[in-house]
Amino acid sequence: MSDYESDQIEAIQNVVNHVSAYQDGAELDFVRAELRRGFDEVAVEVDPDDVTKLATAIYEDNGDVSVTEVLG
Repeated sequence: MSDYESDQIEAIQNVVNHVSAYQDGAELDFVRAELRRGFDEVAVEVDPDDVTKLATAIYEDNGDVSVTEVLG
């Protein structure tokens, strides 16, 4: 997580929360694309591997996903 500042982590978590709330049950590739779109909208650059980790957590967990736990 040292690659991201605290304000970036907060923005990433907000995007993750939004995507996980609205894309429950969506395919992994769609979740990944929605995360990328959200990160672009909030102007936070997230490493592609981290996007995949977050998308997988949303896809598999179907619930609250903690950015610090997934990327920590």
